[in-house]
Amino acid sequence: MDKAYDVIIIGAGPAGMSAAVYGIRAGLSVLVLEKSGMAGGQILNTYEVENYLGFSSISGLELGTKFQEHGEHLGVTVKSGTVKKVIDQGKFKLVETEEGNYIGKSLILATGASHAKLMVKGEEELSGMGVSYCATCDGAFFRNRTVAVVGGSDVAVEDAIFLARGCEKVYLIHRRDKLRAAKRLQETLLKLSNVEILWNTTVEQIQGEDMVEALELYNKETKEKTALKVSGVFIAVGMNPNTELFKGLVDMDEKGYIKAGETCETSHPGIFAAGDLRTKELRQIVTAVADGASSIASSEKYLMTL
Repeated sequence: MDKAYDVIIIGAGPAGMSAAVYGIRAGLSVLVLEKSGMAGGQILNTYEVENYLGFSSISGLELGTKFQEHGEHLGVTVKSGTVKKVIDQGKFKLVETEEGNYIGKSLILATGASHAKLMVKGEEELSGMGVSYCATCDGAFFRNRTVAVVGGSDVAVEDAIFLARGCEKVYLIHRRDKLRAAKRLQETLLKLSNVEILWNTTVEQIQGEDMVEALELYNKETKEKTALKVSGVFIAVGMNPNTELFKGLVDMDEKGYIKAGETCETSHPGIFAAGDLRTKELRQIVTAVADGASSIASSEKYLMTL
């Protein structure tokens, strides 16, 4: 039999890297599998992080790099690998990847979540041609142009603020009459002269031939449909858990989040869920990092029973 690691961690975001650091410090043999090969997860696409303790302001890329450097300093092994299947064999967990198979005594699922889609006509067809889910990744392509952001969360408002620095005009389209974003973010947004909020409005269609040209909007109050000319649209309407791979392996709720509490224990002994993919109230970097520590503490207790 191949080497059996004490813990295999799938995902190298804040939860996965935190688990790896705590695991190594606990004297466990740890393997981290990450399809992108770079630690950080979602934060790599975050322009600026201002609410992570110890850093008044730091870019997502820099914070992700620090996570990776911390792990490397302790000897954390991160391998590039796209997981195809996970099989619970009882005492051992088999993880099949495109690059090879690995065996672990315990398993921590930390694959996070991905951007939700609007599911409207033109979204798929124009993805990458003006339709984006990452303002920090693609914002530079729209300098001095008019764009729209769809959503009302912290992420949506952060995206609008970021884009306003380089775009001529930014529309923030929100289906309700008030934003869900933090008060401080809203205050910053409202001070920007080149940002306009379209309340009670939904996107019905994204129009364009080879690039985004306009949005078909519907105002829920006036019942009117209008066309808004834009060069790009940034969609920030929430997240979906990256748990499709684990269906049938552990119990999930109706939205696909893995059922796991503060101990990160799932319905199957020896399998733990940490970070944005588990059922929880708050999904932030700090809660993901906390989950990493908790999942290792639970893994240690489990390993003692083998």
